Amino acid sequence: MRFNLKGPLATTLLLATTAFTPSLAMAQTSIGVFAPQTATMDLNSAWFTTEVESKFNVDLNFETTGYDGTAASEKRQISLASGDYPETFMLINWVDQFSQAELIKYGQQGLIIPLNDLIAQHAPNIQAAFEKEPEFLKLATAPDGNIYGLPQWNDCFHCSYSSKFWINTDWLKKLGLEMPTTTAEFKDVLLAFKNGDPNGNGRADEIPLSANTVDKLVPYFMGSFEYDPRGTSSPMMLALNGDKVQFQAVQDGWRDGLAYLADLYKEGLIDPGAFTQNREASQALGNNAEAVIIGSATAQHPALFVTVGQTDGRDKNYDPVPPLAGPEGLAYTSYNLASMPGAAFVITNKATEEQQIAAIKIVDYMFTMEGHAGAEYGKEGEQWLRPVEGDLALDPDYPPLYNQLPVDPNAPPTNAAWGAMGQYFSDKEWRGGQVQPNEIYEPAGFERRLFEATLLYEGKYPADQLFPYWNIWTDPATADELAQLQVNLQNYVTQANAEFVTGQRDINDDGAWAAYLADIEGLGLTRYLELYQTGYDASAK
Repeated sequence: MRFNLKGPLATTLLLATTAFTPSLAMAQTSIGVFAPQTATMDLNSAWFTTEVESKFNVDLNFETTGYDGTAASEKRQISLASGDYPETFMLINWVDQFSQAELIKYGQQGLIIPLNDLIAQHAPNIQAAFEKEPEFLKLATAPDGNIYGLPQWNDCFHCSYSSKFWINTDWLKKLGLEMPTTTAEFKDVLLAFKNGDPNGNGRADEIPLSANTVDKLVPYFMGSFEYDPRGTSSPMMLALNGDKVQFQAVQDGWRDGLAYLADLYKEGLIDPGAFTQNREASQALGNNAEAVIIGSATAQHPALFVTVGQTDGRDKNYDPVPPLAGPEGLAYTSYNLASMPGAAFVITNKATEEQQIAAIKIVDYMFTMEGHAGAEYGKEGEQWLRPVEGDLALDPDYPPLYNQLPVDPNAPPTNAAWGAMGQYFSDKEWRGGQVQPNEIYEPAGFERRLFEATLLYEGKYPADQLFPYWNIWTDPATADELAQLQVNLQNYVTQANAEFVTGQRDINDDGAWAAYLADIEGLGLTRYLELYQTGYDASAK
């Protein structure tokens, strides 16, 4: 491996602002950048763009796409295939980025260049980040030792534990119920919600348990019967059984979990729209004007199914429920690395040495306190402030670092920052150092409410079953095949599981379950596991 960090670098280097003062005698370096922007952004004239251009004596020329992931990916692919692509790509991992297979393929073709030497010679803040978070360096490094692109390191605590569940504790109090701790107790609570008129309007209009197509029903409850690894960062249903990769959706415990949910649905305890409605429909239910009707829901945060800050205070009545213990005592939650494998930043073979150096310095600047805050939020004093005495950090383990100012929804767009495109190193210190008020039920306490809820799920996953998909670099020659297998299997399982829960298929019928298993095998399960087993075995060497 040609990249080598030399000696320990102080953490303070990461947060310091590196002084970059271009000589006025030097001509500007022009750099083409492929990047996503929203309808209210103009990257070519944004405040942070002009700041970077002045600081590094460059002229950035953005070729833009939107935030629709499919459209963004298609435009990027067309650009690469045509040969008419810019010197750099600066992307957002959850919109579109280079996959690990693409990094190896384009790296071997020479279309993108290794960053090892550029980082070693011109990027002290990236080096410091690698030393501070060795897993970040591991995530960025291909099996051949090259760093073909930089992933966005996002140590997002609440993202890693995304399968959360919230219950109306006001209803619990009105009905004299305790917070449920087991699946059996939870069924009793739902029956009370259905039959006890907790909203007090004299009508049986309560929805005991709700969900939607984004904030899915199954993953949270499946953890009481079988480990379900699905989360925000990965929809994969893979886990480890010793050193063997296995598919969770065919295990006996998975069937037990579906049977539990099917029983709740048959009793009329689950929202009929749980598998078909979008988040907007969930919000409409949560904001029902006549009465509060949602008793509980799966979601990262209550704001996803009820508007925060309502005058009747209904949004304050939902509190998180830790994983419920199932019949065998299992109480798992899913865990995923919030940082996505692949790369958001690459330099192509169109870049001259001068452009390469300028580009890596710009990204390195976004690893500093000032550069990160400016890129993500905008101008100091207008979009963010440094902490003052009395400010509280989100995570008490870290000192206050920055205070993002609230955005006035009635004000015109500022066109100041690059937003998520500037999130190259959001480690625990950065995310935990965000200034947040102590009151979790007020709109301003959104992040603290989420942080405190996540503490109830932290570490409650079977570490020995965790499949480290983020460190699995599969063969580029089979990448398309693997991706298609994954989509087919995931789509089938999602649809079939919904049919089992809603009674369209009988989960208690051995023949129906055998047909389900046969269908999954017919979609290429054996080959899918073979490809991932090969990748896992190679990563373990």
